[in-house]
Amino acid sequence: MMTELPLDHVRTLLAVVDEGTFDAAAAALHVTPSAVSQRVKALERRTGRVLLMRTKPVRPTESGQVVVRFARQMARLERDARADLGISGTGDPGEPGEPALLPVAVNADSLATWFLSALSRIPDEARICFELRREDEDHTTALLREGAVMAAVTSSPDAVAGCTVRRLGRMRYLPVATGEFTARRLGDWPRAPLAEVLADAPVVCFDRRDSLQEHFVREVTEGRRGASRLRHYVPSSRGFVEAIAAGLGWGVVPRTQAEPLLRSGALVLLDPERTVDVPLFWQQWKLDSPALATLADAVTEAAAEHLRR
Repeated sequence: MMTELPLDHVRTLLAVVDEGTFDAAAAALHVTPSAVSQRVKALERRTGRVLLMRTKPVRPTESGQVVVRFARQMARLERDARADLGISGTGDPGEPGEPALLPVAVNADSLATWFLSALSRIPDEARICFELRREDEDHTTALLREGAVMAAVTSSPDAVAGCTVRRLGRMRYLPVATGEFTARRLGDWPRAPLAEVLADAPVVCFDRRDSLQEHFVREVTEGRRGASRLRHYVPSSRGFVEAIAAGLGWGVVPRTQAEPLLRSGALVLLDPERTVDVPLFWQQWKLDSPALATLADAVTEAAAEHLRR
């Protein structure tokens, strides 16, 4: 049973995963590398599973991810208990406890548009620090499964094992380009149907996982075509919008980023009848943690103001 696992061994495994190597984990734990290796091997014997892939950096196996997730949950609960008891990290009663560190996965567009406003709502006395991991909304749940984060903004309504789900709303994207680009690369548009010209036009994508432009073209062409192979990859939310504004290609941009540029005339809307809406959800571990609860409430409140219901 998980409760029978020696906690010092579990903490050692987590240290190896976080630090990346046995030597670095030994330095962090103030023990010898041999002691770290022995603890990990003892834990593997106890579970009957290989828990780590001895690569550089070290990576947890699927079984190791279960133990890593357990280790992070235990660490979170221990910190919450210390805070409730008024015990500091040094064990001195009455002294402020260590701040709560919450690793969270969030997609780049949420990070660039509304998510930071959620974090700013958390009161100073909560003493919460955030370690944000940027990942595509279709892939943030993988970080939850691995135990790398405690919560995530995701496009999946299906709860990861051991997690709860809240619907946040929909992020709306608008298909845009510069007027100069449309005149140069979209031929007779808007006199010619967009479906006839868009599939051959250069396109800007966030990265190779970004499928929003592909989805939009297939909708416009009723599945006959996909986005052009003339693609520019710009893995920065701000840089992505700037690349479109510079005329490198067209793309779908979060409404809150697109609207000021549309009003100024820097961009034009390619299709006022079609948008791309991405549903977003909040998933977090099922822990009775005040820090996690405070974060979840702040995220839900901010999402209600910035996302479409």
